[in-house]
Amino acid sequence: MADYSLYTLKVTTITPLHIGSGEELLNEYDFAVYNGQTWRINEAALLEAQNADDPRLAERLARTPPAQLLDKPTDFRPGSPCFRYVVKGVPRSALAGAQVREQLKDTFDRPYLPGSSLKGALRTALAWHAWGERKLKPDVARLGRRREWAAQDYERALLGPDPNHDMLRALQVADSRPLGADRLMLLNVRVVGRGGKLAAPIEVEAIRPDTVFEMRLKIDRALFSDWARRNGLELPGAGWLDRLPELAQAHAAPRIAQESAWFGVISGARRLQDFYTQLGKARLGKNGFLVQLGWGAGWQSKTLGTHLQASQPFMERIIDDYRLARGQRQAGDPFPKSRRVAVSFARDERGGTAETAASPLGWVLGEMTPAG
Repeated sequence: MADYSLYTLKVTTITPLHIGSGEELLNEYDFAVYNGQTWRINEAALLEAQNADDPRLAERLARTPPAQLLDKPTDFRPGSPCFRYVVKGVPRSALAGAQVREQLKDTFDRPYLPGSSLKGALRTALAWHAWGERKLKPDVARLGRRREWAAQDYERALLGPDPNHDMLRALQVADSRPLGADRLMLLNVRVVGRGGKLAAPIEVEAIRPDTVFEMRLKIDRALFSDWARRNGLELPGAGWLDRLPELAQAHAAPRIAQESAWFGVISGARRLQDFYTQLGKARLGKNGFLVQLGWGAGWQSKTLGTHLQASQPFMERIIDDYRLARGQRQAGDPFPKSRRVAVSFARDERGGTAETAASPLGWVLGEMTPAG
């Protein structure tokens, strides 16, 4: 048997995906809005085009928001060096300084899917499977005092006792090939709560649905071999990585059912309930799996959610001890109590604009096949 296996991984976005760069883009400084599109400004090229040889003019330009230098329709043309890229859609606010969360891109403004994001989601799925295999139970006594390290004892029991013996050492996921900026969109996001009320508007750049990323995945089998055993390097979970699609889908299925039920009792969220109902019926084949990535995927996507929620006393304790809930909450209230969703806009009966919860964020379809 070879020491490693290589796979081609095709990842297709089903709903908009936002993986943030950590930067906030500001209206009139980093981007301009024109004709239903958001134009990312190339500030250096824009200032160079002003031919500001006069020091007084240069000083005035330095105090002027870059977008205010674009005052003619002809300034907004495809291929203009004054813009780095153009994104379909606009933010709600037209005020100077209105913020948009930037999507992660490479140095050429090309969006890509980082291997670390997908590997993190697969890690959660493997830990979720290991919990069931090892018949663990929620136990507050096993949790650390600091929230960021609370689950460390469980992680060691599930995936390996230390970084050198962590199962995920054997899994390598490369970054995807970059794509063009035309795969970006400007997404309007809100938080929807149990009452169906939309709140907390947030604007983000996001990857469009139906975007296909190509990635490479490698499983290092040597770390499960007799050689690894003799040298004290053997990892736990032998054979689990060969079942990645199966185990990832087993983790996704109860989450999809849970989300369908949650949105089923939310006023105005019929589209989201229908989405999850259809997602739960998807026939993927043995190489396919569903996983939720990125910002807005929620607490369940990054934890052992459904396993932990099996014990209500445990959940109440960790919600209180680690201050997981925001706002007022009574013991026994659902947790999490809200979801982030993309919204769509339509004219209402009075001629105004109505917002509707349209889709969740970050769901992708993975298809893993042997390479070459």
